[in-house]
Amino acid sequence: MAGFNFDLHRLRLLRELKHRGTLAAVASALSYSPSSVSQQLSLLESEVGVPLLEPVGRRVRLTPQAEILVAHTEAVLERLEQAEVDIAASLRELTGTLRIASFQTAALALVPTALTLLRDAHPRLRIQVTQMEREGALSALLVRDVDLVIDVEYPGDPSPRPAELEQEVLGQEALHVVDPGVAKATKPQEMLRILADRPWVMEPEGTAARSWAMTLCRGAGFEPDVRYESADLLLHLRLAEQGHAAALLPDLVWLGRRPTIPLRPDPFGPRTRTLVTAVRRGSSQHPAIQAGRRALLRAVDKHFSRAADDTPPSFPGAEGPAAVEN
Repeated sequence: MAGFNFDLHRLRLLRELKHRGTLAAVASALSYSPSSVSQQLSLLESEVGVPLLEPVGRRVRLTPQAEILVAHTEAVLERLEQAEVDIAASLRELTGTLRIASFQTAALALVPTALTLLRDAHPRLRIQVTQMEREGALSALLVRDVDLVIDVEYPGDPSPRPAELEQEVLGQEALHVVDPGVAKATKPQEMLRILADRPWVMEPEGTAARSWAMTLCRGAGFEPDVRYESADLLLHLRLAEQGHAAALLPDLVWLGRRPTIPLRPDPFGPRTRTLVTAVRRGSSQHPAIQAGRRALLRAVDKHFSRAADDTPPSFPGAEGPAAVEN
């Protein structure tokens, strides 16, 4: 039986195609021409001796044999990543580049503090940060465009978590129903009827945040009137501040400062979302990953400690510090 002699670069192109979906996307991400990517994959087919791609309309998809090959390529790349971890751990000083992807509110509230901590502790470590919503960040992590993702999970979120990734919890963050149009003395149970008649601002369809918010409102017995839609939670906050919409806002949106809107007892009951970091399987022991996670944990502690020391706005029915952004 003849031995195989596969080109690792071509194997990685096949893996990229699986995760990115099209030859054009692979070419764009790697600064190649689509014809060059296609040529390299044709050479890989010759090396393997079986078809790896089959046409589906104007696109192509991986054959079952290509899927097998990609699975083994993932194992090889994971082992090479472990080699990188071991080499980095053998050095006395932390160098290289750590690429972080973060959603907006964490990028504003946590990342600057973490960058300061990393600069002080590891001055030769280069940090790159990209603001990216969670739906795209995990895909970027899988295809090795970034090394660490700051992610968030909503209560009851059924979204699948790729087996190729590892997660670590940063902390819990409170979620608040915010609407200045509701009278200060309104009892929590009475807010349900009022909120059912109010316009709402929510994140776009297809996001975990939107799914959770819709489930919450429907569970309370009403279909929310979603008039405003945006992934920008600072826009949500501004619309709520001006009385244009009810919103579901997380603690981070106030960036560690005193809430700009009185926070009343949640008519739906206390709710939290979980802040996590995600990395590729096998990379969690890399010194740069560990340093990044430590800095983010310290940033979370600093953020919540600073906010907890602030004085909450007073109003009838407030629950004290627990009702304020942490």
